[in-house]
Amino acid sequence: MSNATTTDVQDDRPRTAPKPPGTGLSSRSLPRWAPLGFAAVALALGIGTGLAAGWHSRTQWGLIAALLFLVISYVVTTAVENRRQAKDRLATSVVWVCFLVAVVPLASLLWTTVSRGAARLDGYFLTHSMAGVLGSEDTGGVYHALIGTLEQVGIATVISAPLGLLTAVYLVEYGKGALAKAVTFFVDVMTGIPSIVAGLFILSIMLMAKIEPSGLMGALALTILMVPVVVRSTEEMLKLVPNELREASLALGIPKWRTILKVVLPTAIGGITTGVMLAIARIAGETAPIILLVFGSQLINTNPFEGAQSSLPFYIYEQYKVGEAASYDRAWAAALVLIAFVMILNLAARGIARWKAPRR
Repeated sequence: MSNATTTDVQDDRPRTAPKPPGTGLSSRSLPRWAPLGFAAVALALGIGTGLAAGWHSRTQWGLIAALLFLVISYVVTTAVENRRQAKDRLATSVVWVCFLVAVVPLASLLWTTVSRGAARLDGYFLTHSMAGVLGSEDTGGVYHALIGTLEQVGIATVISAPLGLLTAVYLVEYGKGALAKAVTFFVDVMTGIPSIVAGLFILSIMLMAKIEPSGLMGALALTILMVPVVVRSTEEMLKLVPNELREASLALGIPKWRTILKVVLPTAIGGITTGVMLAIARIAGETAPIILLVFGSQLINTNPFEGAQSSLPFYIYEQYKVGEAASYDRAWAAALVLIAFVMILNLAARGIARWKAPRR
């Protein structure tokens, strides 16, 4: 009786309808190396199409290959997997193509600078100036321009760092009302002004006060460009400090100024230092203010407060303007020195940020 009852009972559980082929998550999938295969095929087709059309530009070949890579990825993924996975792979492919479009010119520029500048860069080039050297002679160095850059950027940093830090502290910790909004607005405007405008502003003051060109005048123009970068980066770092730290300090009866000095700033010091380093790297390559205010010099001038000076960006512009083969080599070598200077600053900023990062 029990056996008959058991066999007569029907299963009332809902049955799942079979899924159409190619729509489930467990359907066929492409191997992990498929994107590399798509890229190889697209590159071969792009080069072949460019040669067949009579195009000799590698840029054109690359653009054709990128377009073919997107089409092949979408079509093959749709055929093998499903349309949903194809859309996902298409979005990923677009991201990779945009990344390569942005990186390839930068890598090409860096390779060209290193390959052409390394041949001329040596100890003699770094320790000699252009005093008495003609543009066509294969001698001379960048020492005077390197000294000028270090002094001008150093003066601008000494002025900009505390000024930008105090402004950011005011905006984050004290700023309320119309004054804070006005300061924020002008900082945003100053962030986007061209460097030539800062140079013209200082030049107008020089003409009215009858001040001679010097490294200090160039440093003041660089200060105008550096201050808003320091303010904005420091402001963002201070906003990242948890309010609980401020409240805990104030609850212990510590004055607000001491809380900022002993709690807020030490907590954000890593990010603040990184922002200052990046601001220095931003102004190190400015040329227009230096041309207007420093005038350039072939001699070594270690006094930034008197007489014309040179700088690495001005030196590169000056040597390129000469138009000789030797001057072109010096320009590329100076460009390599400038890139190395900026790269060292960025690496230092990253190291300081990691060193001062909060421990978890």
